Amino acid sequence: MKALKMEFFKCRRRRLWLPLLVMLAAQLAWGLYSLRALSERELQQGWAMILYNFPMLNAMMTPVIAAVVASRLADIEHKGQTLKLLETVQPTGSLFDAKLICGAAYMTGFLAVQMAVVLLFGICSGFAGSPPVTKLAEYFFSSWVTTLAILLLQLVLSLQIQNQMIGMIVGLIGSFIGLFSLFFPPSFQKAFIWAYYALLYNTGMAWDASTRISDYYFIDFNLSGFLCLIAYFLVIYGVGRVLFIRKEV
Repeated sequence: MKALKMEFFKCRRRRLWLPLLVMLAAQLAWGLYSLRALSERELQQGWAMILYNFPMLNAMMTPVIAAVVASRLADIEHKGQTLKLLETVQPTGSLFDAKLICGAAYMTGFLAVQMAVVLLFGICSGFAGSPPVTKLAEYFFSSWVTTLAILLLQLVLSLQIQNQMIGMIVGLIGSFIGLFSLFFPPSFQKAFIWAYYALLYNTGMAWDASTRISDYYFIDFNLSGFLCLIAYFLVIYGVGRVLFIRKEV
């Protein structure tokens, strides 16, 4: 707990919330602007429609946000060359865990605000029916675990490599993979951690080329894909923590 409190203390004057707020505002503006002035037919499918759009936005933007958070958490130690000093007063593993939990808290806040705005927008726009709590929960937890897994990967890279531009480049590449993974077959999507926003869709879309009308509907949650994502997280955590403990500083 002391290590975690120290990480939040370090972030106080680094304004880590600012890039998160800017990216969240851009994401919400982009995602919700396309849902303005919906027809009665579209309002009937409103909840499925909005839950179809936001995983795509997460795949495009959230890997970059995770890269920024991880970089900001790690570069303070690289710049001050304080890793060796910190390891004399606390276990190296606890430092790694504290940085991960600190970053996870920021990303959880990001997704929680996003979820609250989506829910409020749907209610105020008059989406048909009551909010589908189960589907909203599936969307939130799948997005949350995917985001934390990406954050963990970025944190491992940022702690291992002093040049933070490498981590940022990986985040940008991850955004492209996340976007284009929408066109990958599910078996191929499982190989890329950034593709799990697409793999864990709980909505579908049927496009009628003759009428140019899209129908949105709910589908079953991809439990096997979710368990595969959990396995990814545990492997990255175990390997990354060991590498950090053994790191020469």
